[in-house]
Amino acid sequence: MRSTKLTFQLCAVIVLVCSGTLSASVSGQQRQWSKDELIAEAREIMTTTRYCALITIDKSGRAQARTMDAFAPDEKMSVWFGTNPLSRKVSEIRRHPRVTLYYFDRDNQAYATIHGTARLVNDPQEKARHWKDDWKVFYPDRDKNYLLIEVRPVRLEVVNTKKGLVGDSKTWRPPTVVFGNR
Repeated sequence: MRSTKLTFQLCAVIVLVCSGTLSASVSGQQRQWSKDELIAEAREIMTTTRYCALITIDKSGRAQARTMDAFAPDEKMSVWFGTNPLSRKVSEIRRHPRVTLYYFDRDNQAYATIHGTARLVNDPQEKARHWKDDWKVFYPDRDKNYLLIEVRPVRLEVVNTKKGLVGDSKTWRPPTVVFGNR
């Protein structure tokens, strides 16, 4: 069910892009957004959209997307997830730590994409800090069956058509923030 919903959402974005909705400018002119404004807009999308897609690369080089229940981004825009240490995503991250996070807000025709580097964290203090009580059913033994993934951003792309935050009118390239090597 979740993958069907994610597929539908991704298709909706493609339709919006192809129809020009996500690339339209406001009154023929585009506002210049500062780095801080872009990060704030992305943070808003990421915190109001409970789920995102975590995209990894499998051993055949194919992209693998799955829906994740992320924590809100921290002050550096790093994003944390909990997972089963035996999951496929863990082995994919070990092999290839570059990942993509995709948050989609259908109601506002908005999205935020983070391209970043993932690292696996098995520290008990971090695991206690990054925990949701409704996960007890999935991780009955948090010490053994729970692993964290931290995604540190390298590049952020953000669009929110209702606020006039849109891509280039010719190339559709979205407004972007580069965080540098992290």
